[in-house]
Amino acid sequence: MSAPFAAKRLGKELQKISNSLPPGIELVSADNFEEWLVDIRVLDDNPLYRNEIYRLRFRFSSTYPIEPPEVVFVKLPDRPIPIHPHIYSNGIICLDLLGHQGWSPVQNVESVCMSLQSMLTGNTKNERPPGDEEFVRGNRLRPRDIEFYYHDNDV
Repeated sequence: MSAPFAAKRLGKELQKISNSLPPGIELVSADNFEEWLVDIRVLDDNPLYRNEIYRLRFRFSSTYPIEPPEVVFVKLPDRPIPIHPHIYSNGIICLDLLGHQGWSPVQNVESVCMSLQSMLTGNTKNERPPGDEEFVRGNRLRPRDIEFYYHDNDV
């Protein structure tokens, strides 16, 4: 990462979250200012996600926080990708907050994690987005280059 502003901002975020994070959010690694790994849990009693821990990968560009980070769920043997109508089986998340239109520089790693926790908490549908298989099979774009159409707020 070459932009000093992005590095300075991420340094401040790292210092803050190293001292305290909200319940259910754990920083796994932040070895550099390009990629961080964070685990999240849903704190309520939603049966779809009970006792599950999910891994998120944040990738930051030199334009962060002006541009959003690239955030995806990562599948590991002990970390599944959550089943949700806005989460593709390859871990790509369709959430306006992570898109260029919905992102604001006041957002940060912590607020993104909390938004994803909330998104999972409120979900009652045990399903993938429509067209998941075709999207995953045919997608060659990075998450930040995908233009999603945000058409519902009821999930």
